[in-house]
Amino acid sequence: MPVSAAYRPDPKFQALGPEFADPVRAADFPQTILRFRNDRAAATVGLDTLTDAEWIAHFGRFQPLPDNLDPPLAQRYHGHQFRVYNPELGDGRGFIFAQLREAGTDRLLDLGTKGSGQTPWSRSGDGRLTLKGGVREVLATAMLEALGVPSSRSFSLVETGEALVRGDEPSPTRSAVLTRLSHSHVRFGTFQRHAFFERGDRIGELTDHVIANYYPELKGANDRPVAMLQVVVERSARLAARWMAAGFVHGVLNTDNMSLTGESFDYGPYRFLPHSNPNFTAAYFDHAGLYAFGRQPEAVFWNLQQLAGCLSLTAETEPLVEALNGFGPAYRRELVAAMLDRLGVRSRGEEADAALVQSAFRALAEGGERLRWEPFFFDWFTGSEARALAGPRGALYAEPSFEEFRARLADYDPDRPERLADPWFARPEPEELLYDEIEAIWAAIAQADDWSAFHAKLAALEEARAAWGLPAQGVAGT
Repeated sequence: MPVSAAYRPDPKFQALGPEFADPVRAADFPQTILRFRNDRAAATVGLDTLTDAEWIAHFGRFQPLPDNLDPPLAQRYHGHQFRVYNPELGDGRGFIFAQLREAGTDRLLDLGTKGSGQTPWSRSGDGRLTLKGGVREVLATAMLEALGVPSSRSFSLVETGEALVRGDEPSPTRSAVLTRLSHSHVRFGTFQRHAFFERGDRIGELTDHVIANYYPELKGANDRPVAMLQVVVERSARLAARWMAAGFVHGVLNTDNMSLTGESFDYGPYRFLPHSNPNFTAAYFDHAGLYAFGRQPEAVFWNLQQLAGCLSLTAETEPLVEALNGFGPAYRRELVAAMLDRLGVRSRGEEADAALVQSAFRALAEGGERLRWEPFFFDWFTGSEARALAGPRGALYAEPSFEEFRARLADYDPDRPERLADPWFARPEPEELLYDEIEAIWAAIAQADDWSAFHAKLAALEEARAAWGLPAQGVAGT
């Protein structure tokens, strides 16, 4: 058997029955060229021992893994897309391929696909993924993992040899299939579908499934839907806070892109901030700025309200509203924690911490286009003023507009200051993942099939992840 002793299959989703997912088969691709395999992630689920040929058989041809889902399952769900309800959604170009236990934590994880072919929910789509889209998602998840953001992990990228036509990028373009490792693919929209049909019984079944498999500590709760919502509110608040500290703009925060385990996934038109700008948008079609950087917490809370509306079929309104009201305090608490992690300092108490974080955001805003987002945290990591003032942005930090931030940070003790001895911090600039660099990486692939910049970037992001040493968050932290 090609899997290791750490491989522990545990398929669960099929037990929900035919109203929750449809059995499907992957497309038969003309080619299967392995472009990326995440062996560090694979080791956590016992699949790192696969040869490349075996890997392609499972993640290019989608031969079932031992004792796992056969056939794969395409989920049924609805969702609000830019706050317009769409009852015609579902896994249109992906499926849950396998479910398995994580070594060391025993958590149930999913291997899900993107670009694996048409399903009953493809509508007029071809069920495919562009190779560029796959490259962008691999880079996004590597950067988010380095920055301590709860996220799916890109597990595999296989080029599939088809010429795709897309209206929003040069066509024909190359095709790929991506496999991601995530804690869960159950979406807010999964609940919305059954609420749409007023099936409180199925809402109850889905709630029981989520608690049994992802929140077993809630099994004895008196009001299970409310207890589940409370935890999802907290997890979602943490996710939003980590996005904000990372300067990350998801771009498409629809309810079908929000998971019940509080991890981000499905990266389309994402961007990382070049500099502080609350109105920065990632999607060219987000004309109203609904999902702009500064509005992401609002968007997450709105989505949570829609989930609570679904749960009202099985729970009283008042406790659901009370659970929702926990979002604001949880978000503020998580934002402070995320910013302290990024600055590499220890807490000094709620009031002082909040003041420091506010001054940090003001400093970023004062820096404007002269100060890029990521270098700010790199320069001030562990609170070393001497290092920041001696660096390439030292003159900017010496200006009066940074005085408050510098004064507040001076009162803080560094957290694990030994991290600053890592050679990575001796560099003048940190790793970033801005739009122009992603485009340059893709241009080399598209024009000359040159993957060197792509692999070099992933290696650099791995160095950054190890140097930052940020606390584990969700699947990305394992």
